Amino acid sequence: MQRRLADVLHHRSAGLEKGDPVSLPLTTSTSFHLPDVQGAPYIYARNGTPTWAAVEAQLALLEDAEVVGFPSGMGAISAALFATLKAGQRVVLPSDGYYVTRVLSEGFLAPLGVDVVQIPTLDYATADFSGAAVVYMETPSNPGLDVVDIADVCARAHAAGAIVIVDNTTMTPLMQRPLDLGADLVVAADTKAPAGHSDALFGHVAGRNSAQMARVRDWRRLSGAVPGSMEAWLLHRGLETLEVRLERMCASAAVIAVRLAEHEAVRALRYPGLPDDPAHALSRRQMQGFGFLIGMTLENATVAERFLERCPYLVRSTSFGGTHSAGERRARWGDAVPEGFVRLSIGVEPVEALWGAMAEALR
Repeated sequence: MQRRLADVLHHRSAGLEKGDPVSLPLTTSTSFHLPDVQGAPYIYARNGTPTWAAVEAQLALLEDAEVVGFPSGMGAISAALFATLKAGQRVVLPSDGYYVTRVLSEGFLAPLGVDVVQIPTLDYATADFSGAAVVYMETPSNPGLDVVDIADVCARAHAAGAIVIVDNTTMTPLMQRPLDLGADLVVAADTKAPAGHSDALFGHVAGRNSAQMARVRDWRRLSGAVPGSMEAWLLHRGLETLEVRLERMCASAAVIAVRLAEHEAVRALRYPGLPDDPAHALSRRQMQGFGFLIGMTLENATVAERFLERCPYLVRSTSFGGTHSAGERRARWGDAVPEGFVRLSIGVEPVEALWGAMAEALR
């Protein structure tokens, strides 16, 4: 991985000519000079642009796989599902995963004749996948942070004849590598930690099966679900600092999780890095880090909202993975969590300043 991270920073270096810009230029053109079509690297911006190509090259280095970029994480998830499913087939989804994936499946896949089956993340460990065409999982689950054995699920799903798609948004390829564990496709919202600055929507699908990835690429081209060049450029820049940001974020999350677990105001806490967390042992085997997300349960909704209101270093936002620490009471979106459950995303603030503000708000 260290070599890949260095390559991400220098992936354009070998092709630079004298006087070329070292930083990636932003190409906004939608049209390209075409005296002849054959051999043209770019034809029309719905098919591809130099800026997309650069960021996809970075992501491909991290994933060690072919990558297709999309205008958001849900764009990537939609492409992966629509490219692998057809009427009459069954998809297994986590009932406790990202809720928009469920809404998409219930509102659009089911009416098209796809049998949508939802089970809790922990039930994937014992589920019978017979009859499923696609097994889709998210681990750690968002927001509950339950973890399931990717390699085991992939082996059982493949034995049943299913394709496996893994949402790896919470971990990124730096901390978890589903393709190496047997997954067919990975989807991720690069809006989160990879872009990292809460200013760009982007997503990607990664895979090592050329036929599957051709279907994903065709979906993007024909549906028009294409990313903007500015967003691709911002992600390209964000990826260059992803490792150092994650190192700070995860180290701070580990410190804060221990302190929250001991705090009298906290009724329950989930963080895979805590030795007594139910996901700890599996996370140590499967992941190369424990992440920057913490699930904290306070007494009730009023206490949770008061905590978020009073903490000046927690942005009250529905996203995560940015440089700013963020907190959100997830029950307001309909997630099956206690009313006082708060998803914390730890950013890059100095950890003692962040903890001091959180401790004061908890008082």
